[in-house]
Amino acid sequence: MKQQILLVDAYNMIGHWPELERLKKADQLEAARDKLLHILSAYHKQVNARIIVVFDAMYVPGLGQSYERYGLEIVWTDEGQTADSYIERLAGQLQTRLTQVTVATSDGAEQWAVFSQGALRKPAWELYQDIKRAKQEVHEATRTYQDQALVRRSPFDEEQLKELAKLRDELSNN
Repeated sequence: MKQQILLVDAYNMIGHWPELERLKKADQLEAARDKLLHILSAYHKQVNARIIVVFDAMYVPGLGQSYERYGLEIVWTDEGQTADSYIERLAGQLQTRLTQVTVATSDGAEQWAVFSQGALRKPAWELYQDIKRAKQEVHEATRTYQDQALVRRSPFDEEQLKELAKLRDELSNN
């Protein structure tokens, strides 16, 4: 099975995800960046993929570094380099027969550039929906587990539970 790699155009997500866009418009860009990283970190725990989040130096000049945080690889491009050009180059390097690169961005030109290198593209809104769906699946699995735990701790045995269910059904029909 191919290793899955998700390259995220960070500022593109901030500009397209409702809660992050609100923070950006409220001049809280640092809070939007932190929230994006926390959302992607939670998502990382649910998917079997290496996630690389790329910020460009447009908003934080002179930073140019990369590090790991929250299980994510975070890259700040050099001051003279855009996130788009960095992502396009990195997608070309990482896309092999053993890896499948997906680039999350709504930038059409960037999507076509990475697609021509064999990488998949995922618009910002689609990644946002995937994250919401994964979060809902975890919530439902947790609820199911908790419900099963309640049944396991029940003072009633299986036969008594069947009788109670039968009685409930009869009463609801009346």
